[in-house]
Amino acid sequence: MKTDILNYLSNRLFFSVDDVAEAAGIKNESAQVLCSRYVKRGTFLRLKKNFYILAGNRQRYNHEDYFKIANYLQVPSYVSCGTALSFYGITTQVKRDWYDNISVKRSTVFDIQGIAFHYYKVKKTYYFGFVKHENFFIATREKAFVDTAHLCAFGKYSMDWHACDLGPLDKELIDGIISVFPQKTRKSVRKLCMI
Repeated sequence: MKTDILNYLSNRLFFSVDDVAEAAGIKNESAQVLCSRYVKRGTFLRLKKNFYILAGNRQRYNHEDYFKIANYLQVPSYVSCGTALSFYGITTQVKRDWYDNISVKRSTVFDIQGIAFHYYKVKKTYYFGFVKHENFFIATREKAFVDTAHLCAFGKYSMDWHACDLGPLDKELIDGIISVFPQKTRKSVRKLCMI
């Protein structure tokens, strides 16, 4: 039975107790017990309540798989800051197994065996400027830069700007984006971009 369950779940990026119940043909209460047992054995990794991945799948996940997981760990959210800037080749400052995200719910960190999903809460008026790429939401290059500069300006994030190539960024787009941000952010962005 264990093999059947694992085969059923192996093609899923992540899964819930409902998925385990369906795979095993058991009730949800029994599936919760099964999930707890498999987490203790190290077969499942629990990312948060009712949100699991197969531990054995980690070795085949790429960055984009983790971006998708990040979008679902906290909804709504999008990948941004250093993670997005690295994705676009704007920075060489890459933190291994570290995923930055913007959210409107709360600032939090999900740390699962060395994989850290960081969520930075922003006001709803700043929650824009992202696109759907493949099957995940990520900030545009310019918005990822502004998000980073905004959080840095208020001491909530750290970035080595010397490791960034801001040349490819569209300064006109940036100027439009920062119009809704506070003066402190606008000043910081203009200093970095010389606009």
